[in-house]
Amino acid sequence: MDKNKIKKYAINARTELINAIKVKLATLGIDENEIQDKLSISTPDKEYYVDDNEANALTGAQIGWRKDIVAELNRHGYQEDSKTAYKDFVEEVAYTWFNRIIAIRFMEVNNYLPSRVRVLSSEEGRNEPDIINEAMEIGDDLGGYSIQEKELITTALTEKTPELMDNLYTMLFIKQCDALSEILPGLFEETSNYLKLLFTPHYDRGVIKELIDEIPEEYFDVEKEGQVQIIGWLYQYYNSEAHRKILDQKNKSIKKDEIAAATQLFTPDWVVRYMVDNSLGKYYLERHPDSTVRQELKYLLPGEIKPINENQDITDYKLLDNAMGSGHILIYEFDLLMKMYIEQGYSKRDAAQKIIENNLFGLEIDKRAFQLAYFSIMMKGREYDRRFLRRNPTTNLYYFEDLHVSDEFYNFISDKVVKDNLKKVVKDFSDATELGSIIKIDESIDLDSIEKVVAGLEFENVLDIFGYKEMQKCILKTLKIVKVMTEKYEVIVTNPPYMNKFDKTLKKYLKDNYKNYSKDLFSVFIYHNMHQLVKGGYAGYMTPLVWMFIKTYEPLRHDIISNFNINSLIQMEYNAFREVMVPIDTFVLKNSNDEIGIYLRLSDFKGGMNVQEQKVLEAISDSTVKYLYHTDQSNFDKIPGSPIAYWVSKKTANIFNKYPILKNYAEGSVGIQTGDNNKFIRDWWEVIYYKIKFNCKNVKDTYLAKWFPYNKGGDYRKWYGNDLTVIDWKNDGRDIKDTSEKSGHHYQEYSDNLKFRSMITWTRISSNTPSFRYKNSGYLSDMAGFSIYPDSKNIMEILGLCNSKVSADCKIKLNTFEK
Repeated sequence: MDKNKIKKYAINARTELINAIKVKLATLGIDENEIQDKLSISTPDKEYYVDDNEANALTGAQIGWRKDIVAELNRHGYQEDSKTAYKDFVEEVAYTWFNRIIAIRFMEVNNYLPSRVRVLSSEEGRNEPDIINEAMEIGDDLGGYSIQEKELITTALTEKTPELMDNLYTMLFIKQCDALSEILPGLFEETSNYLKLLFTPHYDRGVIKELIDEIPEEYFDVEKEGQVQIIGWLYQYYNSEAHRKILDQKNKSIKKDEIAAATQLFTPDWVVRYMVDNSLGKYYLERHPDSTVRQELKYLLPGEIKPINENQDITDYKLLDNAMGSGHILIYEFDLLMKMYIEQGYSKRDAAQKIIENNLFGLEIDKRAFQLAYFSIMMKGREYDRRFLRRNPTTNLYYFEDLHVSDEFYNFISDKVVKDNLKKVVKDFSDATELGSIIKIDESIDLDSIEKVVAGLEFENVLDIFGYKEMQKCILKTLKIVKVMTEKYEVIVTNPPYMNKFDKTLKKYLKDNYKNYSKDLFSVFIYHNMHQLVKGGYAGYMTPLVWMFIKTYEPLRHDIISNFNINSLIQMEYNAFREVMVPIDTFVLKNSNDEIGIYLRLSDFKGGMNVQEQKVLEAISDSTVKYLYHTDQSNFDKIPGSPIAYWVSKKTANIFNKYPILKNYAEGSVGIQTGDNNKFIRDWWEVIYYKIKFNCKNVKDTYLAKWFPYNKGGDYRKWYGNDLTVIDWKNDGRDIKDTSEKSGHHYQEYSDNLKFRSMITWTRISSNTPSFRYKNSGYLSDMAGFSIYPDSKNIMEILGLCNSKVSADCKIKLNTFEK
């Protein structure tokens, strides 16, 4: 699958759809600044807004449809902030058509459309899609035609003028979407009138033609490469421009409506399979040790699996992805569960429905992503059961919506306890689209009683000017979400959002509810999800690896080490996942604390995710590789800060208890990561000597010079030396920080009280016993040159100990010190 083709198409499709919708709105007298009144030449039967061109005149139902557009813009807040409301509205219309186009393409390629007639293309290679030429034959599949629609079909196919053919195709496409709303209501909602007026794609040019011509059909074919990969990558790349623009904002918090675009990333397929094989796969094998499913677990890491004598029915396994995106993880879980169900004697048809209705649960803040996840899951069911979509299966996938209930609504509830409890739920979910899955739920609330009372309210004889029915619908949906959030799960696997630029609402909520874990959203998800597990359950993650070492995440590490088991972990090479440009790990926790963990250290293997995957498979086939470790996590608490230093031997870890001098007399740091060393680091002879500021005392001095001595590891050398590089750290590294925020590259720095202090340093990556060196004051330190900062009276004593035979014999590895 050529991701460059997919990326190019998705980015262009978004631009083309948005521009076409803007042009269409302009012909209706609507732009980001104003909504114009109709021109004086308008009549009761015909309205003009920009000129007297008959092509732009509105007639019949279209006049009311424009009013719906205006109402929808006002619902988006056009009267308060026209530019933002206009932008959001255009984006919403564009992604609605994009999602529908992609879904219909998938269905037509796999022959899943009820009519079996293609909507976007022609099986026989005609210029027009088959739905045009076979329109009359499939009328029943599209809900039937009115007299006017039949006339349009006949006239267009007879005269074949471009305008008539475009009108015919618009009518047929919308009727196909509305027909699909009966069997796929989570994606194909009945088309709103305002959307009908803003359908801009054409079958013979633009986004539809480019999709057919530029993206190979086999990318959608479930018999070949189809489904998860193509849907997930199309969605990520469709959002890539918005993602980049948000990251380019300097020193700005990410707003509520920007979170989805800023954080959603498509998880590489092999990482998904690793997480699921080592969570769901392992959970099943513990209870079915002789299962042939083991042979299907390509990414199951080598290690002992202890049998558990527990006769749990597979229909009772509950699996959650509470940041599900477009559903990649859920789809692979479906495939693996299908193998387990078949082994347990279920037919494929029965298994498909039971998996979707009993096993899989998903939550998402972004409606667009939810729609694609829902669609993907439903297509998996259709893959195994031709009549699946007609069976009206119930999914457990939801997207969050802010919940607002008027005071008048509560007047219909007489039970004070129910009313008070409902108000609590409404308050908790008033910012649900921002807080999402991490909302803390008061589990003492009786949800069933609220649901029973609210569901029983009747508004048939009430003048519903406040929208009571819609409030009732939103409350009942939210209660279902709350039940998903309060359930305990056998398996929770997710790629959580990576974000640390919070607006005031989110920042306050995290501090109030997740104070010790509030540095970044991903760490909140780690903490939150592991506490939603049943005893013996598994939680899988892909996250930045900073939680393993940095001091900010020490409370999280303590919680994990004390109460859970790091069952397996893969630490990737620094730049392996190029989509995010931060160092990544993927790992599986178990709600247990009695097992030895399996760790893969892939830090030395450059070449991207393909190389990382290859090294994982090598370790699985040969457990003697040097980068595979079996480690007792109790060792981690013996080291200051409890870093996840799985490569450190037990004997080495015990040194910190036996010889506490380092722990008591030296602070440690992993140093600076610039995010772009080529730009900000120089060898000292490349810089005019007098422009290098030696003997810098503190951060204030960085405003007086540009270049400063830089400790960057280097070759094996004891006691002193490796003074080779300088860093551009003017204004306390302001240029580095600004560049990092703009490019999305990751940078990190350590605390001001350690900068420019005398230190003991060693090289981070070395095949030899570490060699320790003294650096006098005035240096900054790189991530590759780990350092400790003793008091000056102890520094030579500690240097001597570190370079002594004692430490060499113990093979001491001190690259676990942290900020």
